[in-house]
Formats: sequence, structure tokens, C-alpha cells
Amino acid sequence: MEKVKLTKDYIEANRDEILEAYGKQQKKSSKNPILTKKQRKLLGISKDQGKAISKYVRITPRKVKVVADLIKGKDLDEAYAILDYTPKAASPILKKAMKSAEANAVNNNGLSKGSLYVADAYANEGPILKRFIPRARGSASRINKRTSHVTVVLKERV
Repeated sequence: MEKVKLTKDYIEANRDEILEAYGKQQKKSSKNPILTKKQRKLLGISKDQGKAISKYVRITPRKVKVVADLIKGKDLDEAYAILDYTPKAASPILKKAMKSAEANAVNNNGLSKGSLYVADAYANEGPILKRFIPRARGSASRINKRTSHVTVVLKERV
């Protein structure tokens, strides 16, 4: 695909060609330009998933990752069942994020609830709250209260 300015009129006229060009694998030397949010919306790209991010959750990412690995790749109902019966502190947090991602997928992107599965679930490190505790002989030790950014991505099974 030659270098062309992706205006609204051009996108509407050549939609199929642009989607084909962005759909196939490309070499690093000849990558297509990155699309803006408006251009992606016009083309209908990235409407195949529901995504939810819970930010600044007061739980360590390490604890969330243990539960997130349990639900990756599972169907929606099976993932809810796993979270209901897993006695970990991260279970209700992931369940809430999953409900939000499901609502985003069904309401915003028009995906069917029955064919959704957990494509990805992960926790990134958020800001650390630093606290101090008094110790012997007038010294102090630091306590790190870690936070997480929990992300759940749901996709439709084909």
C-alpha cells in the first residue's frame, strides 16, 4: 500500500483495501502508519473484544496473577464459577472487572454473551503507598503497600 493520507473520504471509499493491508503480516521496514482512534472507528477495527481495566486496586499484582492464570482461556460461565469458588482476595476484584468487560463487549461492540471467553487477564503494578513502622532503638522500617491495575479482555469464540 502506497503512502496516502487517510482522510475520512478516502477511508470510506477504500475500506476493503485498507482493512486487507492492516490485516496481513508486515515487515518491520515497511509497516503501515499507526491509525488514530477516529480512523480505527471508521474502519471498525478492534470491535471484536470487550476490555475492562480496574486501576489503583489495593492488592499486590502477585496475588492477582495467581487467580488470573486460573481463568485465562476459559469460557465466561466457567470463569465466573472458578472465581466464585476460589478463596483468594483477588477473586471478587477479577469478577467485577469481568462483569465490566462483559458489559462492554455486549453493549458497546455487539458481541454475543454465549460465545465470549477470557482471552487475557493480567495485573500490572500500580503506585506503591510507602508507610513506616517504628522499630527497635529509634529506627524505622518501610512497609510497601502495593497497588495493581487489573485488566480483563474478553473475545468471541469463532
